[in-house]
Amino acid sequence: MKMLHTCIRVMDLEKSLDFYKNALGLIEVSRKDFPEHSFTLVYLSDKIGGYELELTYNYNPEKPYELGNGFSHIAVATPDLEANHEKHAAMGYEVTPLKGLPGEAPHYYFVTDPDGYKVEILREEN
Repeated sequence: MKMLHTCIRVMDLEKSLDFYKNALGLIEVSRKDFPEHSFTLVYLSDKIGGYELELTYNYNPEKPYELGNGFSHIAVATPDLEANHEKHAAMGYEVTPLKGLPGEAPHYYFVTDPDGYKVEILREEN
């Protein structure tokens, strides 16, 4: 088995693409439009691993999606945690303070995407 992608449903495709491309540096690797079925799939990835995030945009959703209480977050790593923390706050996204597990120095924080999904940003380990 090989992990391929994770799918999340988004209300505003352009806002979500702005977040995942500009705030997280992901790149669009493919797009599939199905106008006859009223949805678009956009696949994003980092330049390294090949694992993808699928954004599913259903045309004209009536109300925001319920994220439920079982899903927690997506996680990505960065070599410069503090700079990205400042960048995400400056971009106007909701960010938590830098955090660490009990007894550990701060090494992560969370940023919230336009649909309310949490993304954990971790300090990249060398």
